[in-house]
Amino acid sequence: MIQIDDKLISEDILSEEFVCNLSRCKGACCVAGDVGAPLEKYETEILDRIFPQVKPYLRPEGIKALEEQGTWTIDPNDGDYVTPMVNGEECAYVIFDDKGVTKCGIEKAYEDGAVDWQKPISCHLYPIRVTEYSTFTALNYHEWEICNPACELGKELKVPVYKFLKTPLIRKYGEEFYDTLCDAAEEWNREFNS
Repeated sequence: MIQIDDKLISEDILSEEFVCNLSRCKGACCVAGDVGAPLEKYETEILDRIFPQVKPYLRPEGIKALEEQGTWTIDPNDGDYVTPMVNGEECAYVIFDDKGVTKCGIEKAYEDGAVDWQKPISCHLYPIRVTEYSTFTALNYHEWEICNPACELGKELKVPVYKFLKTPLIRKYGEEFYDTLCDAAEEWNREFNS
């Protein structure tokens, strides 16, 4: 583990390679799973606020799920905040392009300037999963079979997870954290590869 301030970062984030390959996986991470995307408390308030602007971007079944369940819900397994799902399958905010690739309706609204929030940070940071503890925050690399195409493309392009996720890491923790993480990665690679 690498420590930066109160954050413990798994070395897999430095060593594993990853680049989303939507043409192969079709965005399966937004469809697979037993609950929706993890949310931070403040994000539930954002979802409530932006729903009217996001609604026109969503599919009818997503709108129905959100109107019935709310713009966010609680994971019955652990009590965490999550996005609602359509019939226990895909995230209610999911839309599909003409090739059947999963997209995020919130992100589409953001790209069009309809809202000022891109998407839940857990989605933006994936495959990094963040766990908050009372005295520290853990950042871990989450391996999931549906992401094998992303791992293959990452190896082909030689892009480590932390570089692939530069934008969301800066969004979440700031430039200074990211610069320190890059320095730590360089030092770790020198030690590991020497």
